[in-house]
Amino acid sequence: MKIGFGISRTAGRIATFWLLLRLFGPLEVPAQSSNADLLLLNAHVVTMNEKQPSAQAIAIRGGRILWVGNTEEAERLYPRPAHAMDLHGATVLPGIIDAHAHLINLGQSLVRLNLKDIPTEKEIIERVKQRAASTAPDEWILGWGWDEGKWASHYPTKEALSAATPNNPVFLVGLHTFAAWANQRALELADIDKNTKDPENGKILRDEKTREPTGILLNRAQDLVARHIPPMTLAQTKRAMQLAASECVRNGLTSVDEARVTPLMVQAFHELVRDGQMPLRVYAMLDGADKDLVERWLKRGPEIDPHHQLTVRAFKLFADGALGSRGAALLEPYSDAPQTQGIMTTPESEVYSLTRRALEAGFQLCTHAIGDAANRAVLNAYEQAEKEVPNAHDPRLRIEHAQVLAPEDIPRFAKLGVIASMQPTHCTSDMAWAEQRLGPERVKYAYAWRSVKDSGAHLPLSSDFPGETLNPFYGIYAAITRQDPQGNPPGGWHPEQRLTREEALRGYTLEAAYGEFQENNKGSLEKDKLADLTVVSKDITKIPPAEILSVQVLKTFVGGKVVYDLGAHQ
Repeated sequence: MKIGFGISRTAGRIATFWLLLRLFGPLEVPAQSSNADLLLLNAHVVTMNEKQPSAQAIAIRGGRILWVGNTEEAERLYPRPAHAMDLHGATVLPGIIDAHAHLINLGQSLVRLNLKDIPTEKEIIERVKQRAASTAPDEWILGWGWDEGKWASHYPTKEALSAATPNNPVFLVGLHTFAAWANQRALELADIDKNTKDPENGKILRDEKTREPTGILLNRAQDLVARHIPPMTLAQTKRAMQLAASECVRNGLTSVDEARVTPLMVQAFHELVRDGQMPLRVYAMLDGADKDLVERWLKRGPEIDPHHQLTVRAFKLFADGALGSRGAALLEPYSDAPQTQGIMTTPESEVYSLTRRALEAGFQLCTHAIGDAANRAVLNAYEQAEKEVPNAHDPRLRIEHAQVLAPEDIPRFAKLGVIASMQPTHCTSDMAWAEQRLGPERVKYAYAWRSVKDSGAHLPLSSDFPGETLNPFYGIYAAITRQDPQGNPPGGWHPEQRLTREEALRGYTLEAAYGEFQENNKGSLEKDKLADLTVVSKDITKIPPAEILSVQVLKTFVGGKVVYDLGAHQ
């Protein structure tokens, strides 16, 4: 049918549409509004997205971010979300990622004797004695957290510990797990006496006169006793993981890189994820010292979860020990112990061999290296392996800690594409004695975040909990100040190595995501990324540095779901 001026009804509708379009501009179609599962409003959103640095509102659907913008637009575009939440000006950050941590150790620390921050041998022995009073004879007493770095100049001995606990084997692991303190009962069960030889890559400390073991076991010597401790059951492992995960989300963490995973831990993670009992995302590094485990996974290949809850695509090696216990491998002798240069716990040739095989099978390698000799050896091994596997796609090899570096090795990280995974609070914990170990020149390139960052290398940041506090805001504070919580030293320790706030936050978000091949899924708040968010009480990008220490986590979201809510715990 024709209407006036010979124009069809259909043509008339088209003309009307174009007239309205010219008069009022493009119209938003509100049909999508009902598809938002959750709308967050009236927030200060720090997106870590350079194209849209800040916002006020976020729409979430299906566990991912649907839209980011201002509150007025959000209410217009999404007038009928399934749920809406007014955040009343709270700051929203991308979900915090801890790029190097130990969930199982954290879980164990919550059920074992916690000796962290106990300053004297006498107080620790009293704590152990109290535990022994409620422990059956012959049952192991296990603890952790005494600071082997602070005590390295005068380690405790077995005598007082043995006298306090004659009927129970006692094994107390140091804060950074590179030394352990055992009583006589534990040494006897392990058949350790003055005739026992030091194991490869380990040391039994001995009385200078009698040659009897003192009770202190360094590095791999700990295994001589540890192998006699009854292993954790699957149920105990799962419980420890759950306790640790609860602590993590309470502190605003949404993802953790678990830096040394055993077969039992893999099974525990799988079952917890399957049963919906793991609120965190986990990036697992398999124990590279377990040869059977390595062979099985090299044949099997990486496990990349499409839901990004559990990913297994890396191996973890230890190239050396710790700086505090003088186990870190140095190019030159220790300044306060010129008779030693530390120890390589895994030779360069073995690092190279596993790196090459890992690259061929599609795995990443993450190697603990503290001393400058260990870091150089790992860089050499990585360089050789990458040359021999030129078709390895985006290997992203990592050095965990990269704590003491020769200045000529720093540019090699960026040149080789090696990721430097570093821990800000290691610096602030160690600064009281680090110069004693290294001397005034070497220490300039210890914990050298600024030098590494300026070289062009990727720099994910982390805590290495439970050896350090898992609070990421203390890590950010340490990164930008190089001071302890009391503000010492004034101006910061070697302040030339400080990071900016943006760099520090990036280290716990986008850089950490890059370290686990996930920068397209998390690390910033933008459309289509996972809805992992950390909601905090203050804007850490603007408040005075000291106030960062008092920031409260208000809510933690993983996949658009609240996994921690401060209001529900008050």
